[in-house]
Amino acid sequence: MRSHAVAAKMPAAKSPSKLSEHVDRILIGDCIANMEKLPAGSVDAIFADPPYFLQLEQALYRPDNSKVDAVDDEWDKFSGFEAYDAFTRAWLLAARRVLKPDGAIWVIGSYHNIFRVGTILQDIGFWMLNDVIWRKTNPMPNFRGKRLTNAHETLIWAARDQQSKYMFNYDALKAFNEDVQMRSDWLIPICTGAERLKDADGRKVHPTQKPEQLLHRILITSTQPGDVILDPFFGSGTTGAAAKRLGRHFIGLERDADYAKAAEARIAAVEPFSPQALAMASGKRAEPRVPFGSLIERGLLRPGTTLTDARGGRGALVRIDGSLSHEGFTGSIHKVGAHVQGLEACNGWTFWHIEQDGRRQPIDALRSIIREEMAGAA
Repeated sequence: MRSHAVAAKMPAAKSPSKLSEHVDRILIGDCIANMEKLPAGSVDAIFADPPYFLQLEQALYRPDNSKVDAVDDEWDKFSGFEAYDAFTRAWLLAARRVLKPDGAIWVIGSYHNIFRVGTILQDIGFWMLNDVIWRKTNPMPNFRGKRLTNAHETLIWAARDQQSKYMFNYDALKAFNEDVQMRSDWLIPICTGAERLKDADGRKVHPTQKPEQLLHRILITSTQPGDVILDPFFGSGTTGAAAKRLGRHFIGLERDADYAKAAEARIAAVEPFSPQALAMASGKRAEPRVPFGSLIERGLLRPGTTLTDARGGRGALVRIDGSLSHEGFTGSIHKVGAHVQGLEACNGWTFWHIEQDGRRQPIDALRSIIREEMAGAA
């Protein structure tokens, strides 16, 4: 999934074109130059699999003397760390420009490069959210026997800014993980079998093709259906395949025309999931905020009504400004709810109840009416 731009003097950027011209397409050429074609603040998320700069000095052989198909392509070669850092800074700056203010980036790497990438991410203003360890179930052995088997790669998840209200589908991930919080170590096999793209001679089309399972997890974590995902190092098109299957859009940037051609054919064969299947679990934190005063404005709750606790005991009077009054103490539904219980905090939506049709129900039921109307309007 990697190809890189030359970190040299860039020509003056042309005026960016409309994002819609590039959505669900692969742009062939230098990734930095192609990002200059995109409007600022236009993409929802970025997944990047840049060159790792593996610094291989000689061929690798198995114990049976067969040669290992290692990454020795020109796009992974740099003159040194200074050149690699300059390249990394250049493409990350270009990526940050096109990312929406509340967008986020995922970058994957190995011990060869990920620490350098992480430093540059922080230096230019990205805000670290997590590092995720992709633990491979079937890693390549260490054939020379001089180091530990390298059984993982590291992903950095970072928001565009410290203030970014980035997307995190907490409840969906928890449902995915059998009602347990998703951890930052993911056990996923490397790309093998039918998923691995091969040419007519049976050789791998791309040496570092990532498993679609990995991109599925990333997109479920931090995007929504309809979002646009930019991949500056598109390679064999795993991001595009996963995005299409999950009802997202993609923009792929790829320097190698042969990789782009293979990716295009791969994505064309993908069958998207149905719109009904794309819905994800969401909790209260994902629902729109409804002020308590809205219930009064909408006529769902009349000023002068007395709210009680679940047993019909402690009561508070509803006032025209949305505040409650209890024996001379006034405040919000939360503040007064906490006061009558002698607590520091309280969820007034579930504590306070109203008598309707001969039964007592929490005022949260009235809030749900407004939320359903808002969802219908959307």
